[in-house]
Amino acid sequence: MTAKLILNSGRDKSLRRKHPWIFSKAVKTVVGDPQLGETIDVFDHKNNFIAKAAYSPSSQIRARVWDFHQDTIIDVPFFINKIQRAEKVRRPLIERDGLTGYRLIAGEADGLPGVTIDVFANVIVCQLLSAGAEVHRETILDAIIELYPNAIVYERSDVSVRKKEGLKERKGLLHGDLTSSEVTIEENGIKLLVDVVRGHKTGFYLDQRNNRKIAGELAKDKTVLNCFCYTGTFATYAIKAGAKHVTNVDVSDYALNMGKKNLEINELDLSKADFINADVFKLLRQYKEEGKTFDMIILDPPKFADSKSQLQGACRGYKDINMLAMSLINEGGYLLTFSCSGLMEPSLFQKIVADAALDANKDVYFTQKLQQAEDHPVSGAYPESFYLKGLVCQVFSS
Repeated sequence: MTAKLILNSGRDKSLRRKHPWIFSKAVKTVVGDPQLGETIDVFDHKNNFIAKAAYSPSSQIRARVWDFHQDTIIDVPFFINKIQRAEKVRRPLIERDGLTGYRLIAGEADGLPGVTIDVFANVIVCQLLSAGAEVHRETILDAIIELYPNAIVYERSDVSVRKKEGLKERKGLLHGDLTSSEVTIEENGIKLLVDVVRGHKTGFYLDQRNNRKIAGELAKDKTVLNCFCYTGTFATYAIKAGAKHVTNVDVSDYALNMGKKNLEINELDLSKADFINADVFKLLRQYKEEGKTFDMIILDPPKFADSKSQLQGACRGYKDINMLAMSLINEGGYLLTFSCSGLMEPSLFQKIVADAALDANKDVYFTQKLQQAEDHPVSGAYPESFYLKGLVCQVFSS
């Protein structure tokens, strides 16, 4: 018999709107003894069926919804159907931009909570972050192999957030023969290297694809400072588009070396780029003291806030780094600034950047608003799927 989760009165509203999360405070009782990741039936306080969900007894998100139909079975055909629908949504984008690297499944936004699947040429990387995804690990793999029998499948579930679900980190080859960890993908006519074993997250930041193109268009004939550059993909676009010079800054020698390789595989002039291992905050202060300036600065920092308790500190960090960057921008130059913190509201981020301009004694104009690429869709039922915010700012003396 399937275990049941019964909600407190009035706690079914978000589920009626098809939001996939059930928080612990919404739970009245659990009937049966469901195990970690087990599929359970969810009912309202009047015993009306609402959803099928994966149970997670130690997480604040007590259950994550798989489906809202009572007769649904969570099996290989279920996952095949979800993946096929996601592929259909992305197919026009893939063909339009000539993509060989794209996000195929974006977790809750594609109806698969805790499941991320990225395609990098002939390598598929999956990341399973929820208890339900972990329990159905082999089922998900079977679905991937049935749809993409010639693909190599690699797992990158080496993420600390799994601890919240009572899971250990794991990574490794699941299917096929991975002869090299480095895979070459192509987007917008540019080749980029992805390290599926050592790279961040699943190996690469696919979500910045559109913003890389915009940055390249703006960078023509400009000197550019590319902060938190990782593997230098913004620089690759910028130099191909005709930037005078790009200074790339990161704290990883490995990432910086990958950045050099990205220029080489696109047959671009390495003399137009510097690769500096340094703390961005310290280097920006140093450049300010030295009076060094640039025509364009890109700020793409890591997430500053993982929880609401960290948000205030994140605001200070974003303000500080944007203020420093604006002080280094030549008259009428551009700042491209980003936040990937989901907790950071777009209006708050814009206010922080505006306040940073005031403190830097600069006037700033927001000429474009940027966000994640289309293969990271924002679901109407799950607004949390919108997370990447960016601003193109033109900066003048006050």
